[in-house]
Amino acid sequence: MCAPEVSGHAIRLEAEYGVPTVGVHADVFSRLVDSVVRVNGMPNARRAYVPTPVLNKTPDELREYVEGADPTTGRPFMDVVLDSLTRPLADDDLRGVGFDRSTPRFVEPDSEENLQLAFRRQRWTDFLPIVLPTEERVEAMLAATSRRPDEVVGRMRPTGYRELWEYTVEKVAVNAVMAGADPAYFPVILALASTGITARQSSTSSMANLVVVNGPIRNEIMMNSGLGALGPYNHANATIGRAYGLLSQNVQGGSVPGESYMGAQGNNFGYNSVTFAENEEASPWDPYHVQQGFDRDESTVTTLYVWGNNWTEGLRSTWQEKMKAMLGGQDPYLGCILVLDPIVAREFHQLGFTTKEKLIEWVHHNVRIPASRYWETFSMRNLMKEVAAQGVEPYAGYLRAGPDDLIPSFELDRINVFVVGGSSNGQWSSFNGRPLDPRFRNNPTDPVTVSIEPWR
Repeated sequence: MCAPEVSGHAIRLEAEYGVPTVGVHADVFSRLVDSVVRVNGMPNARRAYVPTPVLNKTPDELREYVEGADPTTGRPFMDVVLDSLTRPLADDDLRGVGFDRSTPRFVEPDSEENLQLAFRRQRWTDFLPIVLPTEERVEAMLAATSRRPDEVVGRMRPTGYRELWEYTVEKVAVNAVMAGADPAYFPVILALASTGITARQSSTSSMANLVVVNGPIRNEIMMNSGLGALGPYNHANATIGRAYGLLSQNVQGGSVPGESYMGAQGNNFGYNSVTFAENEEASPWDPYHVQQGFDRDESTVTTLYVWGNNWTEGLRSTWQEKMKAMLGGQDPYLGCILVLDPIVAREFHQLGFTTKEKLIEWVHHNVRIPASRYWETFSMRNLMKEVAAQGVEPYAGYLRAGPDDLIPSFELDRINVFVVGGSSNGQWSSFNGRPLDPRFRNNPTDPVTVSIEPWR
């Protein structure tokens, strides 16, 4: 189990049933575990640690971990475990703690240089300079929506094992100002905030986000869906995505490496959440929001998780072989997002893929990998094998397959297609990514594509 999950089970057994329990973690998670048990109200929850790494260690090497010392205390690991399990729970073990979660509306006045430094020291920024959120600037941002400043927009947290923090329209506005966003962009930012899906997810896999805007608002606020749309060439694209990241870390109670963020390498996509508008005018297909059941003239925003991407250009005569090779090397659990220049979208259309759905079906049926490699990937082995063992299809069938049998890399709901670009090159990218799994959303029914209209 991951460190927060172990801590959560241990806290529950001790607090609800009075059973002495010890959570066992890798030592790299020690600060995170301290933070998790503290915010869950039981800072004295018992825990023990083994060295890192655990992945790809032999049984003999793992036994040495267990027979050796807890690297955080220097005591023999098994002594810590046995003491924790046999020592009766004292009042201090079960005594919870509370926190003042209120935040002041204003900081003390000071010079701009000192205030920039204060925001940075408090970790309220992405460590780039911010626009200081003065009262006048925040009021100007708030004027762009009909919603009250004190209205609750949603709740957010960095992982499923931390508490949910509630936030208001005004708090979202503060972060929008800090990101440098124009007030005209504020309804889009509010809609993103309303999903409750954080752009500062704590996963050790170092995920970031991809944000796509559809509908008339794209042109109203002059977003870029053409040349350079994924690059640093448009104010709306840049600041909407940056605001989403800033509000995520600030309204969820922080995003601090080692405490509430555990991405092993981090992800540079996090600076502006790969934010762009879909090029609906140049696309031969229905735009993404129409695929999701919205009217074409309704403005929406979608947030997906991404990890990394592969780039290529043109289809050529070998496009099928190339696509199978590119996509077949990606993690099946993480999903696949095809981001196509209009040139490539029209080429696919001419090949008979008259809808995005037909292309998605081709990928599902033709991009296949051996079952042994499918189940060897970390995510499938650790997150989906139990689901397969419970008989849930199609995963149960994949688990029964022979090691050399070829099975689909991606299920239909893990393949998404967007059209963006300026038709200067037949470029396309495959991002490893997809919408957040419903099991890990604050509410499994929360949508990842939301209407912007109610937030105007």
